[in-house]
Amino acid sequence: MIHGSCLCGAIHFEFTKPAGPFELCHCTRCRKVTGSAFFAGLYVRIEDFRLVAGADLITTYEAPILREPPAYRVSFCSRCGSPVPNPNPETQRTRGRSGTLEIPAGLVDDDPGMKPDKHIFIELNPPWFEITDDLPQYDLPGLIALRTKTNMQR
Repeated sequence: MIHGSCLCGAIHFEFTKPAGPFELCHCTRCRKVTGSAFFAGLYVRIEDFRLVAGADLITTYEAPILREPPAYRVSFCSRCGSPVPNPNPETQRTRGRSGTLEIPAGLVDDDPGMKPDKHIFIELNPPWFEITDDLPQYDLPGLIALRTKTNMQR
């Protein structure tokens, strides 16, 4: 079992294994949510996830729609402000991946057995951050093509 928690420790969760992908998102909203150059998001199948404690502390913010639905949603601990996974089906961040839940990778306390596999929305990467690894990099059109191809293979 792989465990995770928010900064104050009030929200605890566990999952059996990651499903992937494990993306580093450079979009403006993800950068604002993390206060960093990117959001590291790891996907887990909903049936492999269990919220152990703190459901009553999870708050969700839905940002205005920029392009098209669904809205950008972020759930966080109302006590410490950490972004947290939200197993509530109406507020999940699945980014078009039904049956999965996005987990902020920084909350994971154990080795998930998976490493980041790509950078996404690189056209929005801030000028003060240089991507120096060899992971694939996708702008919006490239990401749409990749996800369309992946969905067709399912």
